[in-house]
Amino acid sequence: MRIGGLQKTTLIDYPSEIACIVFLIGCNFRCPFCFSKELVLEDTELFEISDEEFFTFLKKRQGQLDACVICGGEPTLNKELPDFCKRIKDLGFKVKLDTNGSNPEMIKQLVKEKLIDYIAMDVKAPFEKYSIAIGVNFDVNKIKESIEIIKNSGIDYEFRTTIVPQIHTLEDIKEIAKQISPAKKFFVQNFRNDKDLLDNSFKDVVPFSDAELNEVIEEIKQNFEVCYLR
Repeated sequence: MRIGGLQKTTLIDYPSEIACIVFLIGCNFRCPFCFSKELVLEDTELFEISDEEFFTFLKKRQGQLDACVICGGEPTLNKELPDFCKRIKDLGFKVKLDTNGSNPEMIKQLVKEKLIDYIAMDVKAPFEKYSIAIGVNFDVNKIKESIEIIKNSGIDYEFRTTIVPQIHTLEDIKEIAKQISPAKKFFVQNFRNDKDLLDNSFKDVVPFSDAELNEVIEEIKQNFEVCYLR
């Protein structure tokens, strides 16, 4: 497993749990607004952490941390992911997976084998605009399949969308909500231009105001158990 980073503690990335975050290298999308470009582009200068180092860290944190968040990049590209999750769970930690939903077969396997306890999927855009948001051509049916697997998984989950002017309109939020609802949780995330992005021309894009986004959320929130601007 190629590990490109480790955040030793987070109180916000796994709801109601004290967790760490492990960042896996590699991604099949090229979202221009992404701020994890070192992981996505597999930067040769990226400092890698060995599996041994990571699991040594986890063993030392038994009784102190509740969970581990696996993100990237895109974790489901790794064939070793089920074994990786199992090793984490065998140490007594819950596992949360952050995914772009591009590998429904892997998601299905992880759910079936009870290797994840929470899943967060980024829904990048309305289905008809997906290639614009992710920067590559991709079979959107796989995204649709992942959404249905997650909704019927029996585990806790959330969908989330980062809204980026130049890619999205406010109406797109309503369309995304329509396409994924009904669902448990849907979070709208405002684009940030204060970080180094995959396409730094997006640093000149001015985000929507929170007021604009909250107005749309008021219109869609009845389709979800939880829905707010995050």
